[in-house]
Amino acid sequence: MNYLIIYDGLCNLCANGVKLLEQLDRGQRFCYAPMQDVSVLSRWGIQPADVELGMILIDLQQPERRWQGAAAAEQIAALLPGGDLGLAFYRGLPGLKTLADRGYAQIRDHRYAWFGRRDTLYRSAYPICDRCWDPLVAP
Repeated sequence: MNYLIIYDGLCNLCANGVKLLEQLDRGQRFCYAPMQDVSVLSRWGIQPADVELGMILIDLQQPERRWQGAAAAEQIAALLPGGDLGLAFYRGLPGLKTLADRGYAQIRDHRYAWFGRRDTLYRSAYPICDRCWDPLVAP
């Protein structure tokens, strides 16, 4: 696992997105932590208010490399098989990135109203693990 995805574990859309990624990736590239796990946030120097701006993707090999919100979604797509081709097409269409950024912000801000809030926290089948906490790598 080379990347950590911090997601909203109470959001139906977010949890289902993580489930889809789990099926596609099977823990090869990504591990996951819900934004409600304050110990994980603290370990990575993330304040709880920071995650309100959207999901976060952290490169575990170079933790200073981080993406958030729509940029995180784009980077995740790029890391999936064939994703770089789709992303190149997406980035090549004028105005589409701006539209996607605005769309992401709307979904982020209305996710519970539009997609529902879970009663229980979704915890991934591929949670962040001890080998991801390498003191030489992690902040």
